Amino acid sequence: MPRGRWTSLCTEVRDCSAQATVEAAFLLPTFLLLLLLALQPVCLLYTRAVMESTAAETARLMVTASSEGEDAYRAFALRRLAAVPDVSIFHAGGSQSWDISFSRATDTGGAVSVSIEGYVRPLPVLGAFAKSFGDVNARGDVRMSVEASYEGRPTWLEGDYVSWVEAW
Repeated sequence: MPRGRWTSLCTEVRDCSAQATVEAAFLLPTFLLLLLLALQPVCLLYTRAVMESTAAETARLMVTASSEGEDAYRAFALRRLAAVPDVSIFHAGGSQSWDISFSRATDTGGAVSVSIEGYVRPLPVLGAFAKSFGDVNARGDVRMSVEASYEGRPTWLEGDYVSWVEAW
């Protein structure tokens, strides 16, 4: 009698192992798909954070630096944008494909504006939903753009640099 019971336990153990294999075959792809869905927003947020930081730093540089040329500002911005990995889920097109534009308003006392635009290629699973992320180009890349602007001289500040130096 104990021998029959022993055989019965082995059969139950084998059945449980087979059930775990079927569950793993279902759960592993499901888990990887959920991980993939969570990865794309993280990549987009990182890229956007670097773009916003770069635009703000470049605008501050334009306000405080003596009149440098746009080439110097562009080189400064591209150096900061190098923090974005050259992988298409972070930025598609390579390190020189960033569209950076600068504007300096002379009529408002030195207000500056920097806008940066780049493209991100969504992961294959999310490619069908790419239009929900934003504007999409012909290759299916999603456009990301940021803008930062600063007023070089506040409106409440009276006088100019010479009058401030004379006061001291």
